[in-house]
Amino acid sequence: MHFAVFFFAFALTGTTLALDNGLMRTPPMGWLAWERYRCDIDCENDPKNCISENLFMDMADRLAEDGWKELGYVYVNIDDCWSSKQRDDQGRLQPDPKRFPGGIQKLARYLHDRGLKLGIYGDMGKLTCGGYPGTPLDKIELDAQTFADWEVDMFKYDGCYSNATEQEQGYPLMSKALNATGRPIGYSCSWPAYQGGLPPKVNYTQLGEICNLWRNYGDIQDSWDSVLNIVDWFFENQDVLTPAAGPGRWNDPDMLIIGDFGLSMEQSRSQMALWAIMAAPLFMSNDLRTISSGAQSILRNKMAISINQDALGIQGRRIVKEKSGIEVFWRPLSKNASALLFFSRRTDMPYRYTTSLSKLNYTTGSYKVFNVFTDEAASLKDSTEFVVSVNPTGVVMWYVSAPAKFNLRHGKKFQKKLINDLYVFM
Repeated sequence: MHFAVFFFAFALTGTTLALDNGLMRTPPMGWLAWERYRCDIDCENDPKNCISENLFMDMADRLAEDGWKELGYVYVNIDDCWSSKQRDDQGRLQPDPKRFPGGIQKLARYLHDRGLKLGIYGDMGKLTCGGYPGTPLDKIELDAQTFADWEVDMFKYDGCYSNATEQEQGYPLMSKALNATGRPIGYSCSWPAYQGGLPPKVNYTQLGEICNLWRNYGDIQDSWDSVLNIVDWFFENQDVLTPAAGPGRWNDPDMLIIGDFGLSMEQSRSQMALWAIMAAPLFMSNDLRTISSGAQSILRNKMAISINQDALGIQGRRIVKEKSGIEVFWRPLSKNASALLFFSRRTDMPYRYTTSLSKLNYTTGSYKVFNVFTDEAASLKDSTEFVVSVNPTGVVMWYVSAPAKFNLRHGKKFQKKLINDLYVFM
């Protein structure tokens, strides 16, 4: 079955209703504290890296002043360990007074003045995962209103120290409570991650009606093995997960760790490309004050971002898994375009992979292909065999369209590199 026909039928049968708050019609993008900074609260000895208003203001400045905001990275998200150990006299959550002396609302306005948005973290249980006050069922309406009063733009609701019954009640109740505040607040649920991520325990139709995004799987760590574990789980379960995603409702494989310590440049490109194919939220967790130019170039790649942010919002799929260790992924895009990703699990040397667009189920015709990470481009008939050389743990990512549909503004080298028929991308 050809892809265009397949996905039209797939979209009709897999449609779910999105949360009716009008938010996150494309995957949200921004910066999130957790993977890089965890629960570092030692501001006396580590003032630049502790969870404090200064850290989030620093990252907001970098997003606003260094060109990240214009690319779509607009959220600055607080994770665990931000609050005081006690609620205030009126039962409301309150930030730690030493680490957030200005309060959350002041921080929100600092971000809003710079064209950014603030996200905050809570937990359904009596405690958060880090041991701070949670938001149990009887506090949901109060805490939702508190976040709205603070002018928060996104809320992540975790699930430590809660059980399945509480989660079944609490996640929908929080959705209703956030909407009732009248403030548009994007809602991230961790519910499926605590229920194994798959039906019958997880009802993705219901999730699409109450949440804008959801964590399906375990936390990412700063390692290539962690990235691979997440990728394997998502694509081994793609038949369940792909129809769940769409505008306003996204599967979340967790943060981008590009710019930290665990990935090579090849692996960093691979994470960026795979997250783009998955239509995943793009939340960086790194130090934007010291990030390398190489990591910046990957995270700022406009073509990879445009693929991730494509308005159709259809999550991509793995379509080939070779014994050689090469895998091919495909995602349909707007304007009859698509993204192709060639990924190597090998660790020995670059692998020359031979195929054709017709073997990858493209219909008869001539296509333009654009290499996302090298700016090279070519014209390619569906029947013409081509070779891609994929580096160990690396990717080659293409934007593919028919000639009449191809956007000529992409890539400085486009006109010089356009040739007919066979082109080998190195």
